[in-house]
Amino acid sequence: MNKIKYCNIPIFIPQLACPHQCVFCNQEKISNTFVIPTSDDITNTIENYLTTLSKDTFINIAFFGGSFTAIPKNDMINYLKIGHSFIKSGKVNGIRISTKPDYINDAILDILEQYGVTAIELGAQSTNDKVLVKSGRGHKFDAIENAAKLIKARNFELGLQMMLGLPHDTLELSLQTAKDIVRLKADTTRIYPTIVVQGTVLEKMYKNNQYQPLSLDDAVFWSKEVLKIFLEAGVKVLRVGLHPSDELEIGKSLISGPIHPSFKEMVLTEIWNDILKNQELKKEKTTIYVAEKQLNYAIGYKAKNRKEFQKNGFDINFLADNSLKDFNFHVSYN
Repeated sequence: MNKIKYCNIPIFIPQLACPHQCVFCNQEKISNTFVIPTSDDITNTIENYLTTLSKDTFINIAFFGGSFTAIPKNDMINYLKIGHSFIKSGKVNGIRISTKPDYINDAILDILEQYGVTAIELGAQSTNDKVLVKSGRGHKFDAIENAAKLIKARNFELGLQMMLGLPHDTLELSLQTAKDIVRLKADTTRIYPTIVVQGTVLEKMYKNNQYQPLSLDDAVFWSKEVLKIFLEAGVKVLRVGLHPSDELEIGKSLISGPIHPSFKEMVLTEIWNDILKNQELKKEKTTIYVAEKQLNYAIGYKAKNRKEFQKNGFDINFLADNSLKDFNFHVSYN
């Protein structure tokens, strides 16, 4: 049986779609663009993507950037109409949007439902009221909770994104945020350590010694602990860490913070390190079989796990087993 392939066609709606500027956000720097797409731009982008995708691909049009449901109603509907026309023609399967929790209500959901939206991602960031206030989010946890309940009641797919290391945040508060995301029945999540971007309030706080981002090691550890909660609960994690770009580099728009091209690999390395340390492995020639997609993570970033076990006297090797999935594994002694 062939595995279903998934693709999101990204349509970026810049920061003008977001009426509230959070302390960490400079959408222009993060997106590398400040151009509002025209209807023709969007149509051309979708059509160009479709020429590269096979017919058996499950395709979503994804409106991201700022807060999609906060843009003027007519603009939002015009964007949705374009996406919906591709759904009606059978070329795509659905539409994903991202927005802030305080811009979700029944009237908005009526519109989203009408035009074929299937998934709504909310930038929750934290479920702690003090963290939300310190981060300039413009709402408290009750807005997240209310929006999540409305979305789930309509059977949309619910995504709840979180950020680690925001002002006033602690590991304990981030763990609670993850638990709240599970409790709110999120289908998906994204985990982003907070970084300091040029032109943000957070940059001023950082330069005035009012804010310190997580170190890379701490960000990896926090992400690992949060990821464990989601894995255990079956919440699909769409992304761990920001993707570096030419702009998001120290000395350019990135002022400070835990960003690394192999961040996800580093986090999953630590997940596997914990798993393996909980096994009572014998100090003899050992082969650990893992799912093919997990092989590099089990071996570890820069072979960290293999080297660590070998340093401690274990003769250990890792091999892929196509019958295994996720974090399942088995051990063979030769």
